[in-house]
Amino acid sequence: MRILIQRVKRAHVTVKGKVIGRIGKGLVLFLGLKHGDSCHSISYFTKKIPSLRLFSDQEEKMNLSLKETEGSVLMISQFTLYGSVQKGRRPSFQKAFASFEAKPLYDRFVDEFRKELGEEKVETGCFGALMEVELIKRWACHLFTRIVLLNATLTFHKVFSYFFCSS
Repeated sequence: MRILIQRVKRAHVTVKGKVIGRIGKGLVLFLGLKHGDSCHSISYFTKKIPSLRLFSDQEEKMNLSLKETEGSVLMISQFTLYGSVQKGRRPSFQKAFASFEAKPLYDRFVDEFRKELGEEKVETGCFGALMEVELIKRWACHLFTRIVLLNATLTFHKVFSYFFCSS
């Protein structure tokens, strides 16, 4: 599972010229799923992400979480997070789940986020559709996180996160 997390002032997603999801201050989550991803990973991230201190307090320090700021989430399915350019010049997406495999996990991810934050705080794109996503960021803040399974029983995992922030 790979998630690109972007802190935004506001964002919306459009499909065929129609806005289908819109948020104010919050996070846009681009979610990529691959073979071996499971419900265990989903549960971990739906608890972790809302509590990450990615928002500024009165002193402009990142001390506030999504929950504390009462922010929203815009969730976008993004199989291209598993693109590989190791061979040739065209990206390969072989590691990414096919749509029929990814959709149930994506839906579960959305459902668990809605349980965690509230139905009205989670917006989505349209799974599998050609989407246009527009983001307005006051400060650039990106967090890329992925899970690597350490054994076949799916009981242990290691989380790698890469944080990029600029003013």
